[in-house]
Amino acid sequence: MDAASGGDAAEALDRPLPEGVRRRVVAFVSDAFGGLTVADLPAQLRQYARFTPTRRAKFAGNAMAAALESDAVFRGRIGERLREAQPELAAALEAGAPPAAADPLDVAAAAYVLRPPGWVKLVAAAGEEVQRADAERAGEETQRELERLREELAHLKEQQRTDGGQLRQELEVARKDAESLQRKLRSAQNDVKRGEAALRKAAVESDGVRAEAAAQVAAAESESRRLKARLAETESALEASRRAGREGRSIEDMRVRLLLDTVLDAAQGLRRELALPPVSVRPADTVDAVEPGRMTPKDIAARALSETDPALLDQLLALPQAHLVVDGYNVTKTGYPTMPLEQQRLRLLGGLSMLAAQTGAEMTCVFDGAELAAPVLLAPPRGVRVLFSKPGVTADELIRQLVRAEPPGRPVVVASTDREVADGVAKSGARPVASALLLKRLSRIS
Repeated sequence: MDAASGGDAAEALDRPLPEGVRRRVVAFVSDAFGGLTVADLPAQLRQYARFTPTRRAKFAGNAMAAALESDAVFRGRIGERLREAQPELAAALEAGAPPAAADPLDVAAAAYVLRPPGWVKLVAAAGEEVQRADAERAGEETQRELERLREELAHLKEQQRTDGGQLRQELEVARKDAESLQRKLRSAQNDVKRGEAALRKAAVESDGVRAEAAAQVAAAESESRRLKARLAETESALEASRRAGREGRSIEDMRVRLLLDTVLDAAQGLRRELALPPVSVRPADTVDAVEPGRMTPKDIAARALSETDPALLDQLLALPQAHLVVDGYNVTKTGYPTMPLEQQRLRLLGGLSMLAAQTGAEMTCVFDGAELAAPVLLAPPRGVRVLFSKPGVTADELIRQLVRAEPPGRPVVVASTDREVADGVAKSGARPVASALLLKRLSRIS
């Protein structure tokens, strides 16, 4: 250790440690940490004792290099670890004969740590070797880049020749197109001249046609006067014929009466032969109306059932062609308001699908579109029509539109607790029922 201290005093670097050598020294120190205790480390390096070698080299590199340079005791401990890890390299350096096959960076880094006689020259030589290797690599890269640029230049020249040929071909095609267009232009000009000559000829012919038409009109007027005279003669002859007909009318009346009696007798005989029954259907029977005894939603409303009795809804849906319109969110927020809207819709539609299968009635469920943040991806269940109101239209208005669209006399039932909805659909002939009634009926299904 004293000899090493004397060597340090005699030799010193006159320039910064080459970067490659510095990185290799830091790697040596980082690997040697594992063989030292916390007490063996300088104070500024103890905080990195638990780091992995890679992480230690990354975050504590500068601190380790500074400690190795300034702390001879710490450097001696790292040298001991280095002798244990690479005994052949350490022995060769201390003997003054570094191995020729060793990596120059490893030799320079070990010399920097062990500080044998002549270590400065070894570090400087390693730096020069690294610079020379870098210069060679840079030269090779420069040569490769030069070759690449030459290839690109050759490619560009070839492409220029190809593009020039294409441009000459395109120019030749454009020249031929221009000549063709000039020929077409001359042909069009000739066509225009021929058209103008034909137009002048047509004008002359039109004047002749007008003169001929005027002559024909004059002849037609003359023929019209002649026909009017003939018509007057014909009317006179017809009047004379009428007078002669009135004189012989009594004989013709007798013959017509006899023919009518014959037809009537034949019709009666045919009716007896075919045994045709008297007519039973009258025109008044074809008019659609509510007959006495036929059940209607108002008749059921007058029966002695509670407004919350599910049997009332069953009787309403049992009417022929019954249509149940459901105010969706009014029902779901009455029955299960704490569930998310999507779960509310799925639960209600599932119950309506089973109710439609049981009763066979038409089902339409209406939801307010204003509640939606985005379009709903929903497959309607079998037997249930699902509608969302458009922007600017409430579900209440959509329900009233559905009721007004139904023909008068069809049983329409609207499930909603909203008084405004109930009053509106009642004016249009529908039967409103409370949402609680529908919920009770659906609970019987599940």
